[in-house]
Amino acid sequence: MPIQYKIDVLSELKKKGYSTYRLRKERIFGEATIQKIRMEELVSWDNISIMCRLLECQPGDIVEYKKE
Repeated sequence: MPIQYKIDVLSELKKKGYSTYRLRKERIFGEATIQKIRMEELVSWDNISIMCRLLECQPGDIVEYKKE
């Protein structure tokens, strides 16, 4: 897939205090979204937007295009 994550999203969220338990408990992300992130599958732009807000970054800090 040409677009992929540049960072380990769940690890970076954990560093900011957002464990997967907290993400589910506070209904920030559902279990299906967390599993997609864990499996390095892309999620919706709405979810990328939430990641950017939580990580205080830009989308380009999270995903990148790699020519196949």
